[in-house]
Amino acid sequence: MRPGERLTLTCVDIDEDGAGVCRAGDAAATIHVRGALPGEVVTAAVNHVSPHRPQAWGDLLSVETTAPARRTPVCAAFGPCGGCVLQHWDLAAQRTWKEAQVKSALTAYPALAGVVVNACVPSPQTLGYRNNAKLVCARGADGTLVLGAFAPRSHDVVDLAGCRIVEPPLDEVTSGLREALVTAGVVPYDERLQTGDLRYAVLRANHRGQVLVTLVTARPSWAAGAAVAEALRTRCPAVAGVVQNVNPTRGNVIYGDEDVTLSGVATLSEQIGPAHLRVSSRAFLQANRGVAALAYAHLAEAVRAVAAAAPIDRLIDAYCGVGAIALTVAPHAREVLGIEANATAIADASAAVSEDTASHTNVRFITADAAAGLRAVDRADAVILNPPRRGCAPAVLAEVRRLAPRLVAYLSCAPDTLARDLATLVDGESGYRVDAVTPYDMLPHTAHVESLAIVSR
Repeated sequence: MRPGERLTLTCVDIDEDGAGVCRAGDAAATIHVRGALPGEVVTAAVNHVSPHRPQAWGDLLSVETTAPARRTPVCAAFGPCGGCVLQHWDLAAQRTWKEAQVKSALTAYPALAGVVVNACVPSPQTLGYRNNAKLVCARGADGTLVLGAFAPRSHDVVDLAGCRIVEPPLDEVTSGLREALVTAGVVPYDERLQTGDLRYAVLRANHRGQVLVTLVTARPSWAAGAAVAEALRTRCPAVAGVVQNVNPTRGNVIYGDEDVTLSGVATLSEQIGPAHLRVSSRAFLQANRGVAALAYAHLAEAVRAVAAAAPIDRLIDAYCGVGAIALTVAPHAREVLGIEANATAIADASAAVSEDTASHTNVRFITADAAAGLRAVDRADAVILNPPRRGCAPAVLAEVRRLAPRLVAYLSCAPDTLARDLATLVDGESGYRVDAVTPYDMLPHTAHVESLAIVSR
């Protein structure tokens, strides 16, 4: 294969990025083609060949044989936008594929042989479900200001006006923000020349439809900031607050360390299931409120079942974020300790407890690395793990095994690291077994796979 070559390919699978995994006849090499679906015969043009492995990447030119599961995408930006890359695939097929991803990851470890993988739980909403939008501010091809997303493997920005995946208030506020920025003459930041002001706009909506807007600038001084904030809140009554975040660094990290409230509030109240939360601009929260509530309820039921057999004196929620899981399971334990390295998230979690002290007298939060926080604890009856994609550090799993809780619940956003960490937990004479793993369709139309593993002694 060589770049530019046109090939007729058969798609056999979907890769972890949502591209079709294709083959040319009996050739050993695989070609990754965005837009191709399993069972289809397609024509593609090779655009890159790996010098290290028998793999290549190609651009879809045409579909010769269409899969029955192909659907018409609803978003105008589908294709150039790298967000919802599976929007052209039937939702049931997406969920089946996500189950298969979890099963495949588990089978790589003999210690996990026979672990039950349940059916992938659907999202209550398959469109309009996403409660946040992270938008790049840039110039479009015609020179106009655009709020959008980088196209895959490029720095070309795709306009996301009319996005069907975000909750409706977010798209409405995006439109109002664009108008306010243009009126104020705001210049998008140019990372190559390091000129301009606005780098990103991050919008978060709560369960009431209120929106918190964070505008990320390259420098603290931003003359137009206050005017943009006031104009936006006038145009869009749903906007409860506008915060300026300052990120002077180069690279693709969105946030800096400095926040300034330009107008309104700096945090939103939020509710996921029974948990009342406080969320600031940079805090992590699951993007799909409905699926998060289902997963947290499943987790809480596992905790309740353990508590029914014998009281849970102490439950630890590691990587607790703003405390959504800790506050959900609090009624089933005498003491709940949340551990989180992000001090801003801990401030949000503590604020939620302060606002409802009568209901949360048994909950407290500390700012600490997960391993260090666990190391400072002498006992725990249950431990909840909800790490980022890279999974748990070995030191975290070592501390969990030392504490030997009766229950470990692990909420994961990456099947490979979930399987690796589960294999470590059950290895040797630990006495642990994985009762079941349940995938959740947290982000429909994407290749993201969320899973909840219940581990018992």
